[in-house]
Amino acid sequence: MMLKVWLEIVQQAAAGSGALLMTALKQAQVTIARRHEGEEDAAGIVLFAEADAKLLQALPALCCHARVLAIAACGQPPSCAQQRALMAAGVLDVLLWPAGSVDAGPVLARLQRWQAVAQLLASSAVRRQLVGDSAAWSALLHQVVEMAAFSQASMLIMGETGTGKDLLAQLVHRLGNCSGGFIVLDCTTLSPELAGSELFGHERGAFTGAAAARDGAFALADGGVLFLDEVGELPLPLQAQLLRAIQERKYKRVGGNTWQPTQFRLVCATNRELEDEVARGAFRADLYYRIAGWRCQTPPLRERQDDILPLARHFLAELAQQEPPPLDAAVREYLLLRDYPGNVRELRQTVTRIWHRHCGPGPITIGALPPEERLLAPAWPDQHFEAAVRRALAQGCKLSHITRCAADVAIRLVLAEEHGNNQRSAARLGVTDRALQIRRKAAACTAQAATAATPLATPAAL
Repeated sequence: MMLKVWLEIVQQAAAGSGALLMTALKQAQVTIARRHEGEEDAAGIVLFAEADAKLLQALPALCCHARVLAIAACGQPPSCAQQRALMAAGVLDVLLWPAGSVDAGPVLARLQRWQAVAQLLASSAVRRQLVGDSAAWSALLHQVVEMAAFSQASMLIMGETGTGKDLLAQLVHRLGNCSGGFIVLDCTTLSPELAGSELFGHERGAFTGAAAARDGAFALADGGVLFLDEVGELPLPLQAQLLRAIQERKYKRVGGNTWQPTQFRLVCATNRELEDEVARGAFRADLYYRIAGWRCQTPPLRERQDDILPLARHFLAELAQQEPPPLDAAVREYLLLRDYPGNVRELRQTVTRIWHRHCGPGPITIGALPPEERLLAPAWPDQHFEAAVRRALAQGCKLSHITRCAADVAIRLVLAEEHGNNQRSAARLGVTDRALQIRRKAAACTAQAATAATPLATPAAL
């Protein structure tokens, strides 16, 4: 597939380098395209001579829907602080070129990597089971896909129960070009007495009941992926055994005398905060750093509101084994307003109960809801909003500041959902286009100060 990229020269002093870069990219069969506002998953290059305030103000709009590489073509490269500011504004990487020089190699390498990741994200291997397009879920998938396809390092997946950690581990196996299998070991089921056999296998007669030799997880995972689910539940003695085997990539069966080599990719998952467990001595620090080559955090369903209905339709399609019936408006509202302490797993169970109460044909209606929950209508604002306001009041924030911050968050969320379309966003917010434009400019000027001043300026606070 041909590479395509847009090029934005934001300062005239970088125009000479821009012309040289365009020539080099065209020679490498890269298509230079126009930048279209709102275009999804585009790749772009921003060429600049000085990392000034005007550039930093322009970058968020350029990076909103694109993977952007910033190139400094200047005699005086930007400082480390300026490079961090560029990253904070949304670019994915910063290259430094001396004035008048062009090195297309690193640019091509990044464009090729981005394209490969984008193709994997759009593939059936990812989309078939990992449903969702919310910002939080998309960012996680991008991270996991890149780690799975371009690295063999160990991976630690953290997150609440029911957020899809096992599905992500399976994705690592599918994308990792593994010759071996996907071996799952639930650490909550390991007892100190039998853990050695489960991990390393045993020889015949190694203990009472060992009537035949048996392979353990380390042997079965050779050439594949070993997934240690709920690794935070391992008692300390078992952590020591596991650490040595992981470090040396060899093991002995229980009752055996021969060291057996093994090569596998280790993926661990936990719903615990392992860094806190390390601090209080419940988890070995050396094991933690060994298993956490890459770390990622699965978002809870409350941070994936946009994914609730697509997930519900996906579960219905699995249950129906054909095109599922549509959801009535009252059912959609119920699913969106309901709390899900068990996250996606609880949503699946809820949809299953609704499906079994539905009498087709026709849409799924309010009568299919569980009887005990039909009249529930979770109030807004909820306890999360009230907790955020309480924190703001405790820090001395006044009503005007709290109101402004809450409005800024609402504007940012709606703009993200409407892909930056000002007219549709204004209609949803109940304001005029002009009023929203003015508010966006004001928010852009004060965003950095507002973020530092109050917890209401972050999406997590709302």
